[in-house]
Amino acid sequence: MRYPAVLFDFDGTLADSVRLIVDSFHHTMRVHGLERRPDDFWVAGLGTPLRVQFRCFTDDPAEIQQMIDTYRDWNLSHHDASIRAYPGAVETVRQIRRTGRHLGIVTSKNRHGLERGLAVCGFDGLFDTLVTCDDLEASKPSPEPVQLALARLGAAPKDALFVGDSPHDVAAGRAAGCATAACLWGPFSRDQVALEGPDHWLESFGDLSGLLAD
Repeated sequence: MRYPAVLFDFDGTLADSVRLIVDSFHHTMRVHGLERRPDDFWVAGLGTPLRVQFRCFTDDPAEIQQMIDTYRDWNLSHHDASIRAYPGAVETVRQIRRTGRHLGIVTSKNRHGLERGLAVCGFDGLFDTLVTCDDLEASKPSPEPVQLALARLGAAPKDALFVGDSPHDVAAGRAAGCATAACLWGPFSRDQVALEGPDHWLESFGDLSGLLAD
C-alpha cells in the first residue's frame, strides 16, 4: 500500500473556512483598537496558532490571551453558518479510510474548534488522531506536530503523506520526513506553495484518490 498513513491539515485543506478566519481577525482588530490589516496579511499566517499571529502586536501574554478570547468568541458564534467541507472532501476521506489507512489531522486550531468543525462538516469519527495547538508549544512549520501524529499512529515518516494547502504545511511535512501533497483549492497560490517544494500537486480530491491508488 502506498502511504499507509495520511495526515491532513484542516482549514483550507478539508474545510472551506478561510473567510470565517479572516473576518474573525478583522473583528479582533476592531475590538482591540488596532489598525485593520488587509486579508493577505492574515492569509499569510494561516496554519500557525493564534498566539503566534497576535504576538506581532504585543509581547504581553495577558493581552495576547484577550485577543485570542475575542477571536474565538466571534469565530464560534459565526462558525456553523460559515464553514463547510470542500466538494469531495468527506467522500474522499471516507474512501481512504475504507482502504485501511491510518488517518490523522495536524492543525494549529485548538481541539474544541477542530472537533466542532469536524462535526459540522461531516468528518466526525473518520480520523484516528488529532494534533492541535493544545498538544504542544511547537507549531507548523516545525515538524514536531507532524512527528507527534506519526508517533500516535505508529507510522514511519517514509510511509506517510501529509496533505495541506499552505507553505507551512509542506515545510512541516518535509521536515518530518513525510511525502507532501499541496492542494490548490486553498487561499495560497501555486507560486507561494512551490517555494517549499511539495512532492505532489492536487487540483481536486480526485487527484488525491488517484495518487493513493497508484
